[in-house]
Amino acid sequence: MLSRFAHRRRFKDLSEREVLGLAISAEEDDAQIYRMYADRLRAEFPASATIFEGMAEEEDGHRRQLIELHQRRFGEVIPLIRREHVSGYFARRPVWLVENLGLERMREEAAQMERDAERFYLAAAAKTTDAETRKLLGDLAAAEAGHVTRADKLTEAVTDSDEAEDEARAAHRQFVLTWVQPGLAGLMDGSVSTLAPIFATAFATQDTWTTFLVGLAASVGAGISMGFTEAASDDGQISGRGSPYKRGLSAGVMTTIGGLGHALPYLITDFWTATVVALIVVFVELWAIAWIQNRYMETPFVKAVFQVVLGGALVFGAGALIGSG
Repeated sequence: MLSRFAHRRRFKDLSEREVLGLAISAEEDDAQIYRMYADRLRAEFPASATIFEGMAEEEDGHRRQLIELHQRRFGEVIPLIRREHVSGYFARRPVWLVENLGLERMREEAAQMERDAERFYLAAAAKTTDAETRKLLGDLAAAEAGHVTRADKLTEAVTDSDEAEDEARAAHRQFVLTWVQPGLAGLMDGSVSTLAPIFATAFATQDTWTTFLVGLAASVGAGISMGFTEAASDDGQISGRGSPYKRGLSAGVMTTIGGLGHALPYLITDFWTATVVALIVVFVELWAIAWIQNRYMETPFVKAVFQVVLGGALVFGAGALIGSG
């Protein structure tokens, strides 16, 4: 790794010709990144895809200006120099290679790209002694600084209210399918399924530490199982439910949290105090599940409460009955 960095040039040591070559390759890369964003978004967010296409075309315009300047000053042969060849030069994180990169993350990355490019052109303009080159680089810095405004204008040109609403609904639906739905399933599984072993152990032993260990084991084990099951059940390509890793993470973490919620009170040494606190936590968990179902799954609140409370009461009753017997 050290040898790779040792072969990089310092920006201050680059000639004006090399700076122009670096700027040309950077504009080519940025245009390609924007086109990849557009290609990823075209099916679900056509208006935003058009915006990124417009930004790619603007980067193409910058590249042509830089090439024409290089031809006038240095001829046809452009030095092959890229970002990775320059020490301290800003690097583009390969986030565009992530298949499930969301729309908002793409916009954030694009904004960071514009800020990086502006800083580069300001530094390059300060380095050159040629008036024409300095003017162009300064103009490009101003253009990159105004890229957000350009994106806003493109948005106004191609995005009407119906398209914006459609994109917002699609983004919300994807969030629900990828994060909320598996997370809710995990929370329900962790909160309800662990009631029986935890309270059975509690009433059978009346030992808070043993109950806590059983609850911890049940919660972590259920979280691992639920996470792997969710990730392996659907790769998301046909169903459109998103990355299996994200869904598995959501399901696994929420399952563990659901079980730990009423296991942690048994760190209290007094049995009945711990049990009362655990029952209060169970009530809060079941209420939270009902609220999430109503908020994101559009389940009527009364129906959600009835389903969750009835299921939780049956499982709790089974655990308490078995433990007491």
